[in-house]
Amino acid sequence: MEISVTKLILAAVTTCKETVSGVPVFYARNQDEQEWITKTLSRVLEAVAHDLGNGTYILVRH
Repeated sequence: MEISVTKLILAAVTTCKETVSGVPVFYARNQDEQEWITKTLSRVLEAVAHDLGNGTYILVRH
């Protein structure tokens, strides 16, 4: 039997330091930088980016 982990939060990208903890966090200076970091990390990590709507994106492996 093979066991695998699915739907794993790999990282978060935010502009607000107080909103995220418990995962690797990348801080951006503004929204443009945040979107660039999110897009780049999603490609490198082969993950899907989800906008939480509070200035934070999470990168999830499905």
